[in-house]
Amino acid sequence: MKVSYNKLWKLLIDKGMKKTDLIVAVKTSPNTIAKMGKNENISMDVITRICECLNCDVGDIMEMIPDDGGKPNEEK
Repeated sequence: MKVSYNKLWKLLIDKGMKKTDLIVAVKTSPNTIAKMGKNENISMDVITRICECLNCDVGDIMEMIPDDGGKPNEEK
């Protein structure tokens, strides 16, 4: 399964925040945000801090996508 942070980028737009604002607010590195931009895995600690900062749930900022591109609970 792959991870997608597209929900986070949309949420930042809705809140009028830039990625640099998020870096400062959650005290993370630009490298972490770059990894998220490439839909790579990051630590749960950073995900938790982002959720606390944006007052949201994990499902509001990321989603898991099956390798075959189907829906997560789709029968094969």
